[in-house]
Amino acid sequence: MTRPADLAVLDLGVQDTPAGSARLALAARLGPSTDLGDSALFDGKDPLAMVWSHRGAPHLHRGADLVGLVRASWPWSDADAKARMGRAATRLAGAGIAAREGLSITAQAWRSALAGAGPDGLTKGEASAEVTRRLPDEVPEWCRGCQSTHVNELLFRLASLPGGARLVPGSSPLTFVPIADWPGVPAEPAGTDRLLRAYLRLLGPGTPTEAAGFLGTSGRSVASPWQDGLADDLVEVRVDGRPAWMEPDELDEVAAAPPAELVRLVAASDPYLQTRNRDLLVPDPAHRKALWKILGNPGAVLVDGEVAGIWRAKQTKQTKPNRQVEGRRAPGAADGPSGVLEVTVEPFGRLSAATRLALAGEADRVARIRGLEAAQLRTA
Repeated sequence: MTRPADLAVLDLGVQDTPAGSARLALAARLGPSTDLGDSALFDGKDPLAMVWSHRGAPHLHRGADLVGLVRASWPWSDADAKARMGRAATRLAGAGIAAREGLSITAQAWRSALAGAGPDGLTKGEASAEVTRRLPDEVPEWCRGCQSTHVNELLFRLASLPGGARLVPGSSPLTFVPIADWPGVPAEPAGTDRLLRAYLRLLGPGTPTEAAGFLGTSGRSVASPWQDGLADDLVEVRVDGRPAWMEPDELDEVAAAPPAELVRLVAASDPYLQTRNRDLLVPDPAHRKALWKILGNPGAVLVDGEVAGIWRAKQTKQTKPNRQVEGRRAPGAADGPSGVLEVTVEPFGRLSAATRLALAGEADRVARIRGLEAAQLRTA
């Protein structure tokens, strides 16, 4: 039986936006009897960890991978750091601090703040205040939203993992504790080529610019690790007439892959949807517009390897079954808040009866992962 830590998607990490999405992504790839409770994921053998990693977003990673991840993710240059942190770099420049140095200073502030925290860690608000207090006066900025002066949000997030911070799973408010035996803030990057290889293996074929987009930086910033660490090992392919790259053994596997035969409801941040060549995954512009929005992306309906629609879910207390609604008890639903998960599917085309039945089972799975007692499937 495959364990969560054995999943290949964890080579890059699984985004958890909104909270709970990462667990849903794991469930989509594992058997229905796999234990995905907190103790199994975070306290067992080969534990996982939730951290702010790529683009400052919360991601689930193998705990054993974190040291290598932070070194591989460390900016190659000031230009790279500047591309990752946006306007925070302008603030740092105004204080006479180079972008990568500013990231290091903020990470050291995180490390110091966590060292002084109690056994319960620091809430996000407490961590922000403690990190801000340890920064040069010119670095924090006025925040109109919360009417206070504090460290830039993206800089705060990007510096958290280098500073040795991990999230307490399920905490409310969001709480951070130190990563045990953390070696400290990196001085230079190492192993970036392995991270780029993971991107190409899981989300390729791709280009340096697409891999850079996943990491939250510019194509120019990954040019050096791409050329120095892996370019000679890659094979160029053509995707709709455009050049892209992948590893030779992956090309052989793709050519020999059998047709996909499965139906899944995947969350908006599922690894399957993290590729930057979106027009290859979803060729129709109208369908891409429906799936990837500025805010509030829906999930994707996967039918035999193709994106066949979008879905959204909301929790309700009562159901009113009709001919368009299929109400089903979620098998193995966890004890917790009673309620029904209403799943609305908007297909891009006609769905067969077998696919609708499979989607009803998928709605059950999503409800079970969310700890609800039943699921309803509604087709718009």
